[in-house]
Amino acid sequence: MKVVILAGGFGTRIAEESEFKPKPMIEIGGKPMLWHIMKIYSSFGFNEFIICAGYKQHVIKEWFADYFLHTSDITFDYTDGKSDIIVHKRRTEDWKITVVDTGLNTQTGGRIKRIKSFVGDEPFMLTYGDAVGDVDINKLLEFHKKQGKIGTISMYNFGQNKGVVELGNDGIIDSFREKSQSDGDYINIGFMVMEPKIFDYIDGDTTPFEKAPLEGLVRDKQLAGYVHKGYWQCMDTLREKQQIEKLWDEGKAPWKLWEE
Repeated sequence: MKVVILAGGFGTRIAEESEFKPKPMIEIGGKPMLWHIMKIYSSFGFNEFIICAGYKQHVIKEWFADYFLHTSDITFDYTDGKSDIIVHKRRTEDWKITVVDTGLNTQTGGRIKRIKSFVGDEPFMLTYGDAVGDVDINKLLEFHKKQGKIGTISMYNFGQNKGVVELGNDGIIDSFREKSQSDGDYINIGFMVMEPKIFDYIDGDTTPFEKAPLEGLVRDKQLAGYVHKGYWQCMDTLREKQQIEKLWDEGKAPWKLWEE
């Protein structure tokens, strides 16, 4: 099953990092966020990726074109007029990667529509290129198949991540307490599974996937929700990027589901 990753946005809310590269190429521990996401899927045996690129899409293509240079020991031999490159201990993942230029200003739905021919007539994974989590992809797929719907989205309750202050009507704090499931709303965190019929719900380039397509699935009772209760974090701001990187640097990254 192919994994489609939306990686074409501008990342304006993290402009400090995204001015010169696409948001999914912002590095965490020396590797792009996109690489971390792909490693999550790869740890469950999903190794074929379709990347929906747009803003500065050449950066993504060039990084993967030189991937073996990033991960291997290299000797550049220019002696005696030679120009030889000798690769030692070549270390690359068993990945097949298709990078598609889906347009600079195309909306998320339009980007998905544009890669229809690459997906073919089969179900596919779909996620965003700016968030990591310890989502069990196998359980997600099992849930999707059991529900038998066109689409499944992973949902997360941010109420799990915050302590709660109880405030009285008089403006005086009554108590502090631990968070609970009732303290927040579920949000769509990506890590989705879609049947090919989803393309019928997308009009074209100007269609945000989160609007008419998903709302159409809801209307037709064709959207299931898989509740994720572990770790998940998006990278919308520089502060969030620093939080994610801190976990990685300390060896405490919950999304690192793979062995070195």
